[in-house]
Amino acid sequence: MGRLFPLVAAVILVDSVFYSAITPLLPEYSEDLGLSKSAAGLLSASYAAGTLTAALPAGWLAGRAGGRATTLLGLALLGVTSVVFGFAEDIVLLDAARFMQGVGGACSWAGCLTWLISESPPERRGETIGAVLGVAVVGFLIGPALGAAATEVGTEAVFSGAAVLAIALGVWALATPEGHREPPASWRTLAAALRRRPVASAVWLFTLPALFAGTLNVLVPLRMDDLGATAAAIAAVFIAGSAAEAVMSPVVGRFSDRRGRWLPLRAGLAGAGITALALPLPGTAWLLAGAMLATVIALAFFWAPAGAMLSEAAEAADLDQGLAFGVLNLAWAGGQVIGGSASGALADLTSDVVPYALLAALCLVTLTLARERAPVPAG
Repeated sequence: MGRLFPLVAAVILVDSVFYSAITPLLPEYSEDLGLSKSAAGLLSASYAAGTLTAALPAGWLAGRAGGRATTLLGLALLGVTSVVFGFAEDIVLLDAARFMQGVGGACSWAGCLTWLISESPPERRGETIGAVLGVAVVGFLIGPALGAAATEVGTEAVFSGAAVLAIALGVWALATPEGHREPPASWRTLAAALRRRPVASAVWLFTLPALFAGTLNVLVPLRMDDLGATAAAIAAVFIAGSAAEAVMSPVVGRFSDRRGRWLPLRAGLAGAGITALALPLPGTAWLLAGAMLATVIALAFFWAPAGAMLSEAAEAADLDQGLAFGVLNLAWAGGQVIGGSASGALADLTSDVVPYALLAALCLVTLTLARERAPVPAG
């Protein structure tokens, strides 16, 4: 694991950077291309739509071809589609390139996590997944800064850099040996696993924060722009949120290894439900930034415990880790697609209050129904 983690971290970092770089670019694309909130939400959610489409096929591929081969495919798609996105000036081509970036992301995540977990001790699963997610969040931290830079130097140069990085990482992956592979599970085993309560609960608890994230990525930058914030200020807010989440993710994962998955998850549900109600209230950009940061901190209590819970529940259901992380990608992408596209559409039809109120209600219902089914052994 010691030799593999830096490679996995680098792949996840690059993928996350180019996923999140679009956030401060949304107001510019909206102005230049005359996009509505719904169209801007669709552009933001296209990456997640690609991940949603490819999540289970990528997990299936990771279980059969192995984590390394699946990671290499993800890197190839990232490099090519990022160049296309950087040079595109048409919304249809931008949406299509972003969609294929998401397909590549599904392959990279399923491949990397399958590869890493197969060589990690089970008692440190929450910490391992938390560390990977922490690296991803660092990418989310860097991405908005890169997007803000692209507004000054041009998207062509910034997004073409992804191709260079993808080639370098591909060479690194080819030079890294692949260890143990699990016997792949069948689609029938997957269908049976998804009907089991522990798996279904874990899937929902990974989907819910993704719904929040998709909504925040669309409504917060557009609202901050309306309140007079610059692209650099919008980027700074998302950078601050990513920094907090990057620090918290491995810590929360380690805590859940020792105290169980449900304790941090309940804290996240309560906190996110409260902050969702506060998000539509601020009348200044900086008050909105504070509400957004509080929400991001609450969401940090979800990711690692829910991911570890899903990995463990899948293992208990005889599901290989490739398909388990395919399901994780599916949960994340489904939440991002619905959160990004539906929140923009609802805000266009009504106001920002409605999507935020729906998120708060989902947290309340989930918190009410949450019950710890089985303790997680201490590491």
